[in-house]
Amino acid sequence: MRSGGQKRMTWGMSASPFDDPERAAAAWARFRRIMRWMFLVTITTVIGALTVLYRQEGMVSPHFYIAVAIGMAFSMLLMSALMGLVFLSSGSGHDESVDDRKED
Repeated sequence: MRSGGQKRMTWGMSASPFDDPERAAAAWARFRRIMRWMFLVTITTVIGALTVLYRQEGMVSPHFYIAVAIGMAFSMLLMSALMGLVFLSSGSGHDESVDDRKED
């Protein structure tokens, strides 16, 4: 709520659940927890993939292994962050605050 007891309203939206500091803090804490777990999963997957590649191909160029590691890590962390934001938006009720009425 803003000063004077007024809720922030914008065109096409009702009050956002993120206007409540406690609810917003809980939602962001959940997002950070998801990202920490996905970071551990990413590191484990990258190490596993590099191990399999090394055992199958032997020592190739070090640039190959660096590129694979960076490419896999970036892709997995980007996908994790985007899905985490979808969960954040949906789980906090932010999606329901959008008013999708079309005027005819």
